[in-house]
Amino acid sequence: MRGVGGGSTVAAMAHDSALAGFDGLLLEGVARCGAPLCVGIDPVMEKMPEPLGSLEPPAAFEAFSREVVEAVRPHAAAVKFQSACFEALGAPGVTALQRGIGAAADAGLAVILDAKRGDIGISARHYAAAAKGLGAHAITVNPYLGMETIEPYLEAGLAVFVLVRTSNAGSADMQDVRLASGGTLAMHVGGLVRELGQRWPGVHAVVGATQGAHAEALRAVMPEAVFLLPGLGAQGATVADLGAFAKPAGGDDPTRGLLATASRSVIFAGEGAAWASQVGDAAAALCGELRSAMTTES
Repeated sequence: MRGVGGGSTVAAMAHDSALAGFDGLLLEGVARCGAPLCVGIDPVMEKMPEPLGSLEPPAAFEAFSREVVEAVRPHAAAVKFQSACFEALGAPGVTALQRGIGAAADAGLAVILDAKRGDIGISARHYAAAAKGLGAHAITVNPYLGMETIEPYLEAGLAVFVLVRTSNAGSADMQDVRLASGGTLAMHVGGLVRELGQRWPGVHAVVGATQGAHAEALRAVMPEAVFLLPGLGAQGATVADLGAFAKPAGGDDPTRGLLATASRSVIFAGEGAAWASQVGDAAAALCGELRSAMTTES
């Protein structure tokens, strides 16, 4: 039975069952909408559409999340909730987050909690329990305290997306540092992700869609991982940039190892009374672009 770091057989079996849920939802979502699209839900009060602007922030964020989920569900395989946006509101914000995640799970979407957790021992286990309690199927994690910090999430039955080569410009300060082995720190972390994925299912990677220069090398070191690719739209990446990160065409993985993420360019695409419909239109257009690009490459 797979499992590392002293994880019990029971924990590993529970994890396998949960991962069948995450991976199954992702595959079902791609089959349903025809593209590996993930919509990021990052609510900001100053950008709330007019019908929600008069509500208190926790109520506005919950209503916004529910409306976005309903609008994008025909066009997305997954949604990614930015935990910080909700946590900033205190306990009412966390409640709004939990309810938004519940709505997304009820809609049949794979749900990622974008929390970028990274701590050791009991702290990691508490963070994992919190994510599981919110109803998320997967979580983003920071590996820079060591890969052992990721195991509690796996043992809790969560899929993980490990930060490897991120989309922010400042990431080069650390992730592009050259090691004595000749590779970069990001490549080293990618190798550790591959090794962990050989022992546990559901180990994937966060790779910025703006990092096309590193795409070939990162795919070579993580051939089986799904790459969560933030950076579409507002951060400047385009659908045309994503092909460099994909697994070779012709395999049996309909995601091609990709989960393309767009947030602001979709969720803030609408205004006025029809804002949610316009969000749905933006998601549909992006899904269509992804579907067309993947069909062309295949």
